[in-house]
Amino acid sequence: MADNDWKARLGMVYSTDPGFKYETADEPEAETLPPARQDLRVWLDRKQRAGKVVTLVKGFVGRDEDLQELARLLKTRCGVGGAAKEGEIIIQGDHRDRVVDILTRSGYRCKKAGS
Repeated sequence: MADNDWKARLGMVYSTDPGFKYETADEPEAETLPPARQDLRVWLDRKQRAGKVVTLVKGFVGRDEDLQELARLLKTRCGVGGAAKEGEIIIQGDHRDRVVDILTRSGYRCKKAGS
């Protein structure tokens, strides 16, 4: 942490200990596994989506930037919208077969799961 990173220390109480070093609780981002070691599950989901169907890809292990890149690839190839957040990729519509095909061709291990 840089000495001038005061925003990370907001709420910190002053310490009189001359040897005190403030440490943030930032966890290092997970290392992205290579595609052959990823174990992805492709789900079909209707919950909390006003009856609309979405395809969920769960089980990605790695950095958020890599998850966003994979989501961009799937959305482009399927020609639909979607999002990537909290380790999941959401693709609008029922595209399970196509997503599984795209992922396996890209070298990922994946299976259909759920209903």
